[in-house]
Amino acid sequence: MSGQESVTKKFTGYHATAMIVAFFAVVVGVNLFMARSALSTFSGTIVDNSYVASQKYNDWLEQARKQQAHGWTVSPAVRQEDRASLTVSSVDGTPLQGATITALAEHPVGRTDPFEIDFFQSAAGDYRSVQPIPEGRWKMKIIISRGDNDMRVVRDIR
Repeated sequence: MSGQESVTKKFTGYHATAMIVAFFAVVVGVNLFMARSALSTFSGTIVDNSYVASQKYNDWLEQARKQQAHGWTVSPAVRQEDRASLTVSSVDGTPLQGATITALAEHPVGRTDPFEIDFFQSAAGDYRSVQPIPEGRWKMKIIISRGDNDMRVVRDIR
């Protein structure tokens, strides 16, 4: 033989076991990461009872048509210091004045109990929350009432 001998290593049961264990460790690790990510960003509940929701569907569509007929537009909710602020305008773009606005603030993944918020008119068409909004992301289910007209919108605030 020449001065360079080739050395071949044998594939043993230890190597096969190590490869199988490493493969399953990666699969389990990725599954745990994905499950944790999914649970921390979405609570999993859209409606509590889909049968009851299906029976109310036509009523919800009618409410949506009535809301669109008002022509009101609601700005995104903005955090000003520790209060929520939003602007409401009528169909012709003029500020909507004299409305009563309430909201239910919910944590997006249900980590805390929901709480109610009242708004007062701070300027023409501008409304600001009476209660402070804790830091973090919140989903506000807002009800705007003026006369016989109601509007329901959902706005996120960070």
